[in-house]
Amino acid sequence: DFYSAIGPISLGYGYDVVDQAVRDQLDKGMTFSLMHHLEYEVCQLLHEIIPNAESIRISKSGADVCTAAVRIARAHTRRERILCCGYHGWHDWYIGTSTRDAGIPEATKGLTQKIAYNNLEDLQSKLTPDTAALILEPFVFDAPDEGYLQRVHELCKANGTLLIFDEMWTGFKIALGGAQEYFGVTPDLAVYSKAVANGMPVAYLTGRAEVMKHFEDDVFFFTTFGGEALSLAATIATIQEMKKVNFAQRLDEIGTLLKDGLNKLIGAHGLTDHLHCNGYPCRTILNLSGIDNPLEMYAFIQQEMVRCGLLWSKFHNITYAFTEEDIAYTLEVYDHVLPLVKARIEAGDVADHLRGQPFDVVFRKTKF
Repeated sequence: DFYSAIGPISLGYGYDVVDQAVRDQLDKGMTFSLMHHLEYEVCQLLHEIIPNAESIRISKSGADVCTAAVRIARAHTRRERILCCGYHGWHDWYIGTSTRDAGIPEATKGLTQKIAYNNLEDLQSKLTPDTAALILEPFVFDAPDEGYLQRVHELCKANGTLLIFDEMWTGFKIALGGAQEYFGVTPDLAVYSKAVANGMPVAYLTGRAEVMKHFEDDVFFFTTFGGEALSLAATIATIQEMKKVNFAQRLDEIGTLLKDGLNKLIGAHGLTDHLHCNGYPCRTILNLSGIDNPLEMYAFIQQEMVRCGLLWSKFHNITYAFTEEDIAYTLEVYDHVLPLVKARIEAGDVADHLRGQPFDVVFRKTKF
């Protein structure tokens, strides 16, 4: 399963250590009237491994903590404008920048603007005195240019703008302390979910104490299930297991086998003008180029991969459970599918070979 449940499955499905921690906590209770000691234990653990985690807030979804980060940044800076780069959930402040913006007030839409990744000139042109925060994914697939994130950090600091790292995808996978550890850039705030609890629903906002203190009196952020104990127990078990097995290094090793092996096969089948696998090994994507109907071609590849028992949708979200044998089989399947792709490109008839409708994109365009 290369979806990996859209990211949360980090160690693997049915991972005994995590599942047992959930079972043990289930016998003791799920959610309580008063704060549970597991909240403190989780925060201590996160404080030890995440560079900026001087203070921590707990929630249930990535969108929640993204919005909390934006709200606290506005409170701290006393500014309203937000810059963003990447995908940050479904809440009004962000989704108003997309084409799925019905139901969002125009006044809200006008307060957020997107920037182009790896483009310092674009950032500088949009970084105004009323910019409260820049929230960005440290990377999606493309690597940051040399010194890019460091320079982004410098520009934000000079402008009095808070830097927020959206680490939903990078957290724990690129390094145990996330992208901020890997790149040596410490943001003012950072948000995490997905990989942290191997499938259990939980999210974390970490940040500088000076900024996070506004939650004490000025800023309200709360969810009834923030202290839900099963997910906290899963978080502790997941992170402890990640530390024990050198999780990020293993993902890098397995993901490299797949990425390099796939690109070698693409070359062997004479498809380098049309296909390329790129991204950090922990999460790669099969990119298409020079193809008239890429969505149809992606659907065709997906269809043929599923026939061979691989759940796939452009991405390879690597989990610790994947073995060398799994990667060898995946490459064997690609070796079977790539000639079919080449035949469809040459004949120009991919639509005739689809058994269903091709999937569609979520957002047809980005509003910069």
